[in-house]
Parts: sequence; structure tokens; C-alpha cells
Amino acid sequence: MAVLDIATTVDARGLSCPMPIVKTAQAVKPLPSGALVEVLATDPGSTKDFVAWCRQTGNELVEQSVDGAVYRFVIRRK
Repeated sequence: MAVLDIATTVDARGLSCPMPIVKTAQAVKPLPSGALVEVLATDPGSTKDFVAWCRQTGNELVEQSVDGAVYRFVIRRK
């Protein structure tokens, strides 16, 4: 697997919906197009939330995984 050049990481562990999305939207806003954002979350609903958010905003969900109770998403800014 290629190493991704992550511009910033959003630590949303321990936060409930909609805060992981809110914090991610704030982090993505100032970044240039194509920048990658890593999000760490513990809310099980984050999986469907980030899929829907990326579809609505035009950002690309590049990668998603789970390690124990931590969900990891990598999103490319549109």
C-alpha cells in the first residue's frame, strides 16, 4: 500500500454525531484542492455519515478502515 501524504488529522474520537463531520468540514475548508485529511472517530455511525458527507460535498472518500473501536477515514478535498 502506498504511503499517503496526509495534510492534517482530525481527532474526533469520543465525539458523537454530528461533531466528527463538523470538525472535518472545518479542517477541510482552508486546505487546497487534492489535500488529504485523516479522520479518527469512535462513533459507529461515522461510516455512513462520512460516505454521505463525501457524496454531498464532492470530496472523495479515499480510504476507510477500522482498528478495534477506532474508525479511520482518509478524505481528498475536492
